[in-house]
Amino acid sequence: MTTTSIAIRLNGEAVTCPAGLSLTQLLEHLGYRPQLVVVEFNGEILGRAHWSEQPVREADGIEVVTIVGGGS
Repeated sequence: MTTTSIAIRLNGEAVTCPAGLSLTQLLEHLGYRPQLVVVEFNGEILGRAHWSEQPVREADGIEVVTIVGGGS
């Protein structure tokens, strides 16, 4: 069985991932914890409520910023 792959840009780098994933599935596939990141999708901040319905397609640009806790 052959899995179709697509090329996207993740944090400025070319990355190959399986085709047919939603944004939430992509984040999990890449090892991110979706509840701990903010995502810019094709130049726009995308609200977390839309991630599960947002398909990831060839040549999409995704920037992922990890939220880091802490403080004094």
